[in-house]
Amino acid sequence: MPTPTAQANHHALFPGHVSTLAVTDPELIDIFDDMAFDEVLENSELAPRLRLIITQLAALIGVGATAELRAMLGAGLAVGVTPVEAKEIVYQSVPYVGMGRAFDILHATNDVLTARGVELPLPGQSTTTRETRATDGRAVQERIVGAERVAAMYASAPDDEQHIQRLLSAHCFGDHYTRTGLDVPTRELVTLALLVGLGGADAQVRGHVTANLNVGNDRAVLIDVVTQLVPFVGYPRTLNALAAIDEIAPAA
Repeated sequence: MPTPTAQANHHALFPGHVSTLAVTDPELIDIFDDMAFDEVLENSELAPRLRLIITQLAALIGVGATAELRAMLGAGLAVGVTPVEAKEIVYQSVPYVGMGRAFDILHATNDVLTARGVELPLPGQSTTTRETRATDGRAVQERIVGAERVAAMYASAPDDEQHIQRLLSAHCFGDHYTRTGLDVPTRELVTLALLVGLGGADAQVRGHVTANLNVGNDRAVLIDVVTQLVPFVGYPRTLNALAAIDEIAPAA
């Protein structure tokens, strides 16, 4: 049986909800509840709202767990995640998981919000235009990645790949990181969780460990975030993320 602490944490997030898997697979659900809602939480200083945004909603998008995301989104809304924040997590995922996966997640998100009486569409959060997205995007890219690094990326790209660098600046950063609804440090934590959940993106995980440090998310925060991912993305992806943190921001 789950510990009393695990049960209390679970009930706070999912009031009145009884999982069908708790009936068909009670032993596995007990293991998950003990780990996700007790043992892992003992090692976290993140506020519940931020933990749901970063470690569970973003990571679940990364692994493509649409059904579980529906449940976790409900939990997130219960602890203060706003509809705008929920949508911005999905929008932030687009450059990393692609529109194919993001559309499925967006439909699920809209279903949950609509069922709770949220009127769609939500207020717009864009701060750029077609004329400014490239310039504004490169500016925020340089803030996050570093101006020298961005210049080196452009300089090292062959002529027939320059358009990819321009797309990266204008789309990934200009269309997404410039939006309101989530601040840049939170977006960077969301991106890290997305990439860890996605798997097979170790180089990008390393890049976004550095980016997180650049925007003020230190080793302790990154370790906390990655620890919360264990029940949702598994040990291999978690350990790969920890290796990236240890490489770039080693323990003192």
